[in-house]
Amino acid sequence: MSRIGVKPIELTSDVTAALEGNTITVKGPKGELTRNLHPEIKVNVGEEEITFERPSNNKQHRSLHGTTRSIVNNMVEGVKNGFEKNLELVGVGYRASKSGEKVVLNVGYSHPVEVAPEEGIELEVPSNTKIVVRGIDKERVGATASNIRSVRLPEPYKGKGIRYENEHVRQKVGKTGK
Repeated sequence: MSRIGVKPIELTSDVTAALEGNTITVKGPKGELTRNLHPEIKVNVGEEEITFERPSNNKQHRSLHGTTRSIVNNMVEGVKNGFEKNLELVGVGYRASKSGEKVVLNVGYSHPVEVAPEEGIELEVPSNTKIVVRGIDKERVGATASNIRSVRLPEPYKGKGIRYENEHVRQKVGKTGK
């Protein structure tokens, strides 16, 4: 039996959920999220909790059971608290600045790289070597942070590049130079 799928999701007084067909809508203080769910997983939306049931015990239904519950839980968590990812720029001369809604990255290329946030995502630059990605949709926050990181991935010899906060980059030794 799925250990995650059977756990109900608690709804607080400031978060509401509505189900229409296969589409679930979750509203909260930070905003509103809508998502189409798999039609074979039954979702029961009550006043104080959301529960999930699967039609059988085959492998696909077992995997969809926990996945559906996690997706809806992330929606509830997002409209209640929101999500954020922190990025660090490591390298001599590497810096970020904000220009309107866009973030301008100077990371060793011959030109600055501009990154525009998609709708519902907020980019913040608290210092010239830190970037904060915020939003209510966990999937889009992670994808935006990953896109920014892919501008200059951390390299294994000196560790220069854009990395997640507290990410450990394994360093290689390099040449001995006799």
